[in-house]
Amino acid sequence: QVQLVESGGGLVQPGGSLRLSCAASGSIFGYYMAWYRQAPGKQRELVAGISRGGITRYADSVKGRFTISRDNVKNTVNLQMNVLEPDDTAVYYCNRGGAIPSWGQGTQVTVSS
Repeated sequence: QVQLVESGGGLVQPGGSLRLSCAASGSIFGYYMAWYRQAPGKQRELVAGISRGGITRYADSVKGRFTISRDNVKNTVNLQMNVLEPDDTAVYYCNRGGAIPSWGQGTQVTVSS
């Protein structure tokens, strides 16, 4: 089973930016890759996804602010987050789809002044 390791989280002020990275121990080629997040007391939700062909989808709440990208050679998936808002505060998880989905351990993003 592939291991996913997220990085890039931290504390940022409202309006700021962060770039999350997800490094996979195995191939991501052919898999749907996504970022999810879970805020305290809330269910995990899909933030952004990208197909093997590069087709992207975003939650309405992040459209125009977040951008997902993938590198099938380096086996990485990134999430560029701009104009961050306090409601973006959550633990962000990388996900590789497939018959047996794989999850990373998560990285904390806190948006606060």
